[in-house]
Amino acid sequence: MTHWRLSNLYFWFFALLGGMLPYWSLYLDGRGFSYLQIASLMATIQLTKIVAPSVWGYLGDRTGQRVRLVRFGTITGSLCFAGVFLEPGFTGLLLVMLAFTFFWNAVLPLYEVITLQVLGSQRNQYGKIRLWGSVGFIAAVALIGVLLEWVDIRYLPMLLIPLFAGIAVSAWMLPVEKIVRIQKSPRGSLKAILTHPAVIAFFVMNFLLQVAHGSYYTFFSIHLQLHDYGKLAIGLLWSLGVIAEIVLFMVMHRLGARFSVRNIVLAALLLSLLRWLLIAEMASVLPVLIFAQLLHAASYGALHAVSVQYIQGFFGRHHHGQGQALYSGLTFGAGGALGAWGAGFLVDGIDTSAAFLGSAVVTALAFAAAWRGLRPPPPPPELERGRGQI
Repeated sequence: MTHWRLSNLYFWFFALLGGMLPYWSLYLDGRGFSYLQIASLMATIQLTKIVAPSVWGYLGDRTGQRVRLVRFGTITGSLCFAGVFLEPGFTGLLLVMLAFTFFWNAVLPLYEVITLQVLGSQRNQYGKIRLWGSVGFIAAVALIGVLLEWVDIRYLPMLLIPLFAGIAVSAWMLPVEKIVRIQKSPRGSLKAILTHPAVIAFFVMNFLLQVAHGSYYTFFSIHLQLHDYGKLAIGLLWSLGVIAEIVLFMVMHRLGARFSVRNIVLAALLLSLLRWLLIAEMASVLPVLIFAQLLHAASYGALHAVSVQYIQGFFGRHHHGQGQALYSGLTFGAGGALGAWGAGFLVDGIDTSAAFLGSAVVTALAFAAAWRGLRPPPPPPELERGRGQI
């Protein structure tokens, strides 16, 4: 029962992401916004991750009231999103998206800590719980893709309402009784963690990885639409990437037992680079595009699964919330926002293919950073005292 209650919020949270991510840029394009405006509006989804997770992660670590903060974030974020129905112009919609995502982006980092804390010694079950988020994403992408074949794209916000409701309800079903408050962490140890060379390499690698994903999250749907793919086909291709991610989560423990973490990261980055090149140059060839989408298992699935383990090892239990917030803010937030804007300039000045070629270049830089500095983390107590050797 506890595992089902944990999986439930993952399902609805990522279902909302699945309802927005493939189609929101098409919705903005349908409303007549320019490519640079679309890039700026899509960047807000990532931009608030720079601040929001750190703020909410700090509050969660200090108060221990992570469940209440998750509930507050889901309800308030939903209310802020309602401003979309006023159909404001660019500036108004930008403010609505900033307000909505400030609360929405607080939910997942807090929830990751809640899940791992509830699981306790059963943390190896994390992948089985998290994969329900992928299932929710696929279900929403497919269902909304079908609906958008029948209704105009301008009705997309209305189609998202049931998903917001699902998140709100599931947030009130969390197993509160199993959440305990973590005592205040040792003073000064967070600085020692953040200045560790391997930690710096970890964040640089992930930052560049998310810069590379900026073109994907912002312009992949538009790129496919320009290659004459319909909305349902676009949705199915997005879903295919997430299916590959699910399979990866299910076998990740086997890969971890057979290969070193460093080798998994380096191989995943090389496959990510290949993915962006194929999308840039061969998107019109469906079998090649399908293969490229299957590589989402590497570019997101493998690297995220490894990164969750790194955060645990680097930051320990005292700084876990802040570590998760920094991972979300510095990589998905700053990296994702910069990647979206950079892609916007490339698309506006050249074309969508140029944006994905840019992603390949940035991924090569991420590979170089990982090759040079990434090492496995030592046991958490050593890093918490600032004396860990990698």
